[in-house]
Amino acid sequence: MTTQLLLGGMVYSSPAVPDATAMAVTDGTVVWVGSDDVGRALHPDAEVVDLEGRFVSPAFVDSHVHLTDTGIALGGLNLSGATSRTDCLNQLAAYLSTHDDELVWGLGWDSSAWAGDEAGQATPPSTSEIDAVAGGRAVYLARIDEHSAAASSALRRLVPGLEAEHGFSAEEPLVADAHHRVRAAARNLITPAARRKAQVAALDHAASRGVVAVHENGGPDISGLEDFRSIADVQHGVLVRRYWGEAAASPDEVTAILERTGADAIGGDLFVDGALGSHTAWLTEPYSDAADTTGVRYLSDQVILDHLRATTQARVQAGFHMIGDAATTAVAEALQILIDELGTPALASCVHRLEHAEMVTREQAEIFARCGTVASMQPLFDHTWGGTDDLYATRLGDRGTTLNDFAMLAKAGVSLAFSSDSPVCDIDPWATVQAAAHHRTATSSISPRAAFAAATRGGWRAAGSNDGLTGTLVPGAPAHYAVWDVDELVVAASHEGVQRWSTDPRSRVPALPDVSLGAELPACVQTVANGETIYRRA
Repeated sequence: MTTQLLLGGMVYSSPAVPDATAMAVTDGTVVWVGSDDVGRALHPDAEVVDLEGRFVSPAFVDSHVHLTDTGIALGGLNLSGATSRTDCLNQLAAYLSTHDDELVWGLGWDSSAWAGDEAGQATPPSTSEIDAVAGGRAVYLARIDEHSAAASSALRRLVPGLEAEHGFSAEEPLVADAHHRVRAAARNLITPAARRKAQVAALDHAASRGVVAVHENGGPDISGLEDFRSIADVQHGVLVRRYWGEAAASPDEVTAILERTGADAIGGDLFVDGALGSHTAWLTEPYSDAADTTGVRYLSDQVILDHLRATTQARVQAGFHMIGDAATTAVAEALQILIDELGTPALASCVHRLEHAEMVTREQAEIFARCGTVASMQPLFDHTWGGTDDLYATRLGDRGTTLNDFAMLAKAGVSLAFSSDSPVCDIDPWATVQAAAHHRTATSSISPRAAFAAATRGGWRAAGSNDGLTGTLVPGAPAHYAVWDVDELVVAASHEGVQRWSTDPRSRVPALPDVSLGAELPACVQTVANGETIYRRA
């Protein structure tokens, strides 16, 4: 056996040892947590690691990512910084001048954040404008939510019958089925070598942010089967749990899908609807800025019900991508039927997932809690688009301030797991914790400690692992941890009364880095999975 003794730091463990400074790890398992002197006495032959005052925490889990797209965004044409339509086209032209790839795959433009003195500068580039820059090359430019995309004529021509698909526009970005078909055509132009490079780059990036596990959310319309299956062949220290978004109608079909795809579970980006930014999230009332639409519905009530019934009977985890309130209602109603038909113990044992869960009522939250579901949510969405004058308010009016109510869901008993939906938002766990603790609608915030739990233990629970150990640093837990440079450790709670008790020494609440607005967030020094270092800062 090999034991490593970490000394001279600050270890986030349990209330039993809230002021721990040391931790011992033997063969990939935490075996002891406590003070330096006791650690030296108990483990005299251990390899000693001097933490130099740094903070050690359980490593993070990102419960919703798209690895290939993330890697492409890291090393390719990332348009998230574009400020106008002209700027977006200029960035495309600059990229084309230095790259000769058969396909240009750009990501991240967000016209809702654009402004300009000239008319039309806050609108996406048209097909003709892209063609004028692209010179006959295939160009795919995904909106930041990846539910719509602008595309060159050269790429569009690779899709026979595109004009007849729902969501087609000759000049404007494509949505719905038209977008899915063009995305598939673009995906087919990515070489296996480029795809592997992107996947490894994404996992390296996750490890550099203190993440030891990610949940890939694939599906026929988001990544394709070839991309999804190829991830299983990537050798990397970051654990990847793979979800495939395809509906099943029977337990036998569930088994067949798992065998065909190699997926760990069926769900993830199984689209009930689309996204608010692309006007494809399915709403009960029209969009405030597009009164002629309530979005797009991809699954019928019967398909949703059959999928939940089949996966529950097969004892396989399922899940749905649901953002709009109509999509959420459809899933809640299906679960209510199955409560009477199969019982809550059967449903809860599968730990079914709700991806995004942005528009949930209190009554629906109670249904979700009874069924033991996990809400896989993205606090950085609210940070980026929430409040009274950003995208949510533009798309939804007064409804925009009610989204992503972490406090209400937690109070109802719904388990939370936090993620980035990368590349929609960056893999940045401490910024995620900060965003959840400082929701732009204050009553929807949760405490930093609850947010930290959702970004660590919550991710393991979302993967069906609820042993009470994984995601913590207590004896017997897997040694998944990260070492951080921190500015200050504090004990912060959800409101003043709890705050006064939490800072009392009798409460024995472990301290966390300061995630108040404006604070300098921790910087990752080292990431360790199962006792093995998978990232070390140079």
